[in-house]
Amino acid sequence: MRDFALLRPARRGIAAAAVLAVLALAGFFAVRSITPPAPLPTSAPAGEFSAERAFAEVRTIAAVPHPAGSAANARVHDHLIETLRGLGLSPESQDTVTIQGGTLSASAGGAGLARVRNVVTLIPGTASTGRIFLVAHYDSAQVGPGGNDDAAGTASILEIARALTGAGDRLRNDVVLVLTDAEEACLCGAKAFVDQHPLARDGGVVLNLEARGSDGPAIMFETSADNGKLVGAYAHAAQPVGTSFAVEIYRLLPNDTDFTPFREAGFHGLNAAYIDGAAVYHAPTDTPESMNRASLQHHGANTLAVLRELGGRDLTGIGEGGDATYFPVPGLLVRYPGSLVWPLAALAVVAVVALAWLVRRQGRATGGRMAAAAGLTLIPIVLAPVLAQGLWRLLVAIRPEYDGLPIDPYRPLWYRIAVIALAGFTVLAWYALLRRRIGPAALAVAGFGWLAVLGVVLAAVTPGGAYLASLPALAGALAALLALVFERGAAAFIAAGAAVAVVILLPTVLMLFPALGMPMAGVGAFLAVLLGLALLPVVDLIHPASSGARGMEAARARRRGAVPSAIALVAAVAFTGTGLAVDRFDEQHPSLTHLMYALDADTQQARWLSHETDPQEWTAQYLTEPPGRVTGLLPAFGDEELRQGPAPAWSDLPAPQLTLAGDTASGGERTLNLLLKPQRTARFVTLHVAEATTVVEATVGGRPVDVTGVAGDGWGFGFVFHAPPAEGVEITLRVRGTGPVTFRAMDATDDVAAVPGFRPRPPGVGVLGSHSSEMVAIAKSYTL
Repeated sequence: MRDFALLRPARRGIAAAAVLAVLALAGFFAVRSITPPAPLPTSAPAGEFSAERAFAEVRTIAAVPHPAGSAANARVHDHLIETLRGLGLSPESQDTVTIQGGTLSASAGGAGLARVRNVVTLIPGTASTGRIFLVAHYDSAQVGPGGNDDAAGTASILEIARALTGAGDRLRNDVVLVLTDAEEACLCGAKAFVDQHPLARDGGVVLNLEARGSDGPAIMFETSADNGKLVGAYAHAAQPVGTSFAVEIYRLLPNDTDFTPFREAGFHGLNAAYIDGAAVYHAPTDTPESMNRASLQHHGANTLAVLRELGGRDLTGIGEGGDATYFPVPGLLVRYPGSLVWPLAALAVVAVVALAWLVRRQGRATGGRMAAAAGLTLIPIVLAPVLAQGLWRLLVAIRPEYDGLPIDPYRPLWYRIAVIALAGFTVLAWYALLRRRIGPAALAVAGFGWLAVLGVVLAAVTPGGAYLASLPALAGALAALLALVFERGAAAFIAAGAAVAVVILLPTVLMLFPALGMPMAGVGAFLAVLLGLALLPVVDLIHPASSGARGMEAARARRRGAVPSAIALVAAVAFTGTGLAVDRFDEQHPSLTHLMYALDADTQQARWLSHETDPQEWTAQYLTEPPGRVTGLLPAFGDEELRQGPAPAWSDLPAPQLTLAGDTASGGERTLNLLLKPQRTARFVTLHVAEATTVVEATVGGRPVDVTGVAGDGWGFGFVFHAPPAEGVEITLRVRGTGPVTFRAMDATDDVAAVPGFRPRPPGVGVLGSHSSEMVAIAKSYTL
């Protein structure tokens, strides 16, 4: 049989060095394609987006936490109105009550509502063919100032408005600036605008700006359906970063942003955010100082460029034509119609089959060896993700506080590199063990074969992600075919095929890590293995040749062949150790803890509560009991189980007041007019009705709500109302029967540090960015 090697250049070392140099350049430019640009200074031309100018607004907006309904949020609202007026615009405040948007949990047993105060203004076009809506939310989570989420988006829109008005840059199409309220609570600001505002009546194109971290590129991660023409417009961004694979994955997840109510109402559009540095998400550490201004520059500059592109287009039919496949490469956004997904997947399969045929015909591998290689290739595909997940569990065992972080450690870079090194070790060790027994040609065919098969699977399940496997398989198989036919140019062909894989897969690996976080490191390892399989002909180049070797010479060749995998393993260990040394908890990067306080005003019994399943040292002092339901105390939590412990009663804590303003009976039913009024400045208030009473119809704050929910533990229909007005919330209920009705009213603030018996957190221990962190709740029952 002929030599197993797929590539046998006369000067193997020189060819290997040249190919590796080409791949290093490809990798460098691939990484550069998703690296945010440097922030422009305040002296930048008036028509350009300047992160430094926008950052001044970030400082103002995110000076303190400002959840919906708070005095701090009212100050931000007024600042936005004044700023837009200063630009010569005519902003209005949309002050209304609305129901919840999206699929986020509201209150067990019922609906979510809020009073919102959106800031809306129109920049008229010269000959508008449709409206473009720039959307960001100006409220923050209750414990963090929202320096990134979403002062970044709000400040970007202000800077874009300045660029449009200051440069006299009138667009063809109308532009509507929508700065929404109560996104963190319930997406209620966006829902109110979509449902109630006249400017939303005819739909249009929405560009939503978000942030889920403090760093990284601004990724266009979600689109409306039939996005082909929109993606074509997005390709004109200053530096487009987005993949159709991310859109496919996001569509499968239960996540929501302000984009959701717009999309559900039939608007077309794009949703973008920067997502790295997610340890600050919703936390007190989400300050302006935590922001990478390069990320802000990328976010704003891209949005301004896309807005100008859409602003000059005829928007008629912008949402027609099907979905596109797209991904970033150095210098541009590659895109093609979704109709090509299946043909490309099929071509990849055909190319691999042709390669297998030629390899067998040239005597480089038998059919049996290729079949064996196909089965054995499952080893790295499965093992690398398992090792990556094992690495994360090891890190959590060494540093248990990692388990309390929402998505990622503060400084995860070294851990991510360690995962990639682990994947590299898995592929290299597997290859070194099987190269002589199975043969490099058979292993290469198997690697491309699995990529082609995965491309077919993705084409069926998530068509926008099929390119990740189909294109590397197609390019690699075609390159290998050419290398076998034209051996003199073999190194050049192999380099070209491998470069395609690097340019396509490497940015996706790097973007996927912050998207999913280290707790799902196995997914990144899986994609890294796919890249490794696509590079097997290159791996063979750097592997010491052992053809014809016998005895000691063959043993030495095998030992040299184990060197790359040993280096990868040592690197994985070294990078892990470096990560542990670099990523330590301190006052600027605290471990995150979760604590709530709840008081039953009927019994004056109080409880400490927490979402921590394995309490950290500080939280454990309060949580002396195992997890359990608290529906009887707080019906809004439904069947959720929380860690608990006894707490001192806060006797001065006033319960919300429920009063009967009207009561009529007719036809065996009662109609109750109620007023629910917190006796303190509450972030939200809830009301639940005893399950024994059937609620036929309900109106809250003038809005009809669904009454079919059940909270459990004796409580039926209920609702949560965010940002309740000082005068209280008016409620009308129609119930069956004429007997007494029992209610459970609750309100909540965010001042757990003021509770008697609270002991301050020590340095290095912080607050988890949860919507219930630091909550102080008091509940009282009423029978009317």
